[in-house]
Amino acid sequence: MKPLRIGLFTDTFLPDQNGIVTSVALLSDELRAQGHHVDVVAPDFPEHVDTRSDVVRVDSLRYVFLPTYRLAWPTRKDFHQKYDVVHTHTPLTLGLAGARLARKWDVPHVATYHTHVESYTHYVPGATALQRHTGVVTRVMSLLYGRADAVITPTAGMLDVLSAMRVRHPVVIPTSIDPRVLQAAPAVESPWPAGKRRLLSVGRLAREKRFDHVLDTLAGLPDAHLVMLGEGPERQHLEAHAARIGVADRVTFLGVRPWEQIGAYYRQAELFVFASDTETQGLVLQEAQLMGVPVVAVGARGTLSGVAHESSGYLVAPADVNALIRHARDILDDPRLWARLSAGARDFGTSTTPAGVAQQVLDVYATVLGTEREVNFPVEAGAPPQNSLVYDQ
Repeated sequence: MKPLRIGLFTDTFLPDQNGIVTSVALLSDELRAQGHHVDVVAPDFPEHVDTRSDVVRVDSLRYVFLPTYRLAWPTRKDFHQKYDVVHTHTPLTLGLAGARLARKWDVPHVATYHTHVESYTHYVPGATALQRHTGVVTRVMSLLYGRADAVITPTAGMLDVLSAMRVRHPVVIPTSIDPRVLQAAPAVESPWPAGKRRLLSVGRLAREKRFDHVLDTLAGLPDAHLVMLGEGPERQHLEAHAARIGVADRVTFLGVRPWEQIGAYYRQAELFVFASDTETQGLVLQEAQLMGVPVVAVGARGTLSGVAHESSGYLVAPADVNALIRHARDILDDPRLWARLSAGARDFGTSTTPAGVAQQVLDVYATVLGTEREVNFPVEAGAPPQNSLVYDQ
């Protein structure tokens, strides 16, 4: 394949820290390493100084409903470069702009469906009720993803969602994590008190992540201390919830830490607890397992394939706090079980690499461009396989 000019359009990028940011940054790095020109088109952050050469910033406004986020406000003057492929990663203003430019330039539009958008309607007042009664969000998403030449999703658990959007060519490509950054993290002072079992949870502190259930799990483990890495709009609510259920002295809210340090916290943790039921993949699960940390998590949609049940950890039904507590207790009380799951976590976490994922994405680009390297789309819209999980009863 000849070198391509590729535009990766995303409504969230550095200095934000989340799964989409990680995915886009690693993809850009690998594509550029293979000789392609890549622009990451992202919102401007007025006080942030870019150290990456691949970022094209677009003027932005503070997003009213998520004050730490910026909402890009693109105009014609922002786009002078025509791309061979437009690859959108989000469905907000820059995702829509990318799709519109692909049609204008008559070039392929590839989209990655990172986020189950219907689970995030509570960030727009009235949108949840409107979606429930009219399905308007699903219909709007169908206009974006249903018209794309190919749609990538990280896990098979989201194929039913894409089918409802009438997506023509869904293809499953897992999001990669670069283990080198995690493993090279310098040592940090332990945030866990001496003598306590070390629980860790990582993610944006938002309602859909269900960190309240993680705190409820902590309440059932009196010898444990929980460290929560991340920041978000639910922090005050979660701090109040911790006080209400009597675990405020056994949880440490660390806020955001630099990506280069995250591996040090995984390295010190004994168990990773995760309760979100809205993930398309759950990259923090992969990060934890890469570092050998067994996982106890809710199994729903993307997380169904994010943990090797009984090999790298355990999956439980959504909102089943008792099962989270039971499995956590079993792992913490049995050193041999912990060692087996830790080894299984490392094996499972290394199942994808950034270079391998980039190669699969290039195969998708080749297909939509009609070049010699092609990928057979493994799933036809309308007949997605159904994931199943036998939950503990």
